[in-house]
Amino acid sequence: MAVNLALARFSVKPPAQDMPALKQVFQNVGAASCPFQYNFHLHTVYSDGQLKPEELIEQAIEFGLLGLAITDHHSIGGYQVAQSWLNERAESSVNVSLPHLWTGVEINADLLGCEVHILGYAFNPESSSMKPYLQGKTTKGTDYLAGTVIEAIHWAGGLAVLAHPCRYRVPALELIPTARQLGIDGVEAFYAYNNPSPWCPSERQTDLVCNLSAEHGLLNTCGTDTHGKSILQRL
Repeated sequence: MAVNLALARFSVKPPAQDMPALKQVFQNVGAASCPFQYNFHLHTVYSDGQLKPEELIEQAIEFGLLGLAITDHHSIGGYQVAQSWLNERAESSVNVSLPHLWTGVEINADLLGCEVHILGYAFNPESSSMKPYLQGKTTKGTDYLAGTVIEAIHWAGGLAVLAHPCRYRVPALELIPTARQLGIDGVEAFYAYNNPSPWCPSERQTDLVCNLSAEHGLLNTCGTDTHGKSILQRL
């Protein structure tokens, strides 16, 4: 794929934030991975969630998560606070297992004339390519196109994932192959579309997305899409 002219001015790609390790995790994600091992779709008060970043991380430690990503909409403020809190906790705690926190963000984008959400992971937060998407609001014009968003995440050394692919007005059968052509790395395969309690991935949608993921050689991710007071539920 040709490099987008908007990104061509950056002569050197920034290093990823431990992207190879995250990619390996995604390669082994399954239906039982979330919510007590990994959770890669979480929101805080820095976008439309109810949890403070510190509260979210405290729950992650309490439930024994191995790894997670805070994916606030168009912001890494929650990630920054949480990472600082984790760093301080690591210095003061003894024999306490702490989860690995990767950078994350949820970005609105146009795909096949439909607004979708693209999750970015393990990108370098200092990358200039990500600046348009970390301003707390949806972008416009070329920056709003799914292909541009995916390129920006890649340029920052990260992985791009199509969030909850069965929630849009255009079916996943059309969105996923098109996103793959644009360079998407993965899909949020394990997602609870009807917000059951306890949380569990929706069987019909999971089967569809996993089949499409396998067909197109994509990574699978999982997440509760937390917006409420518990990281174990969406609301």
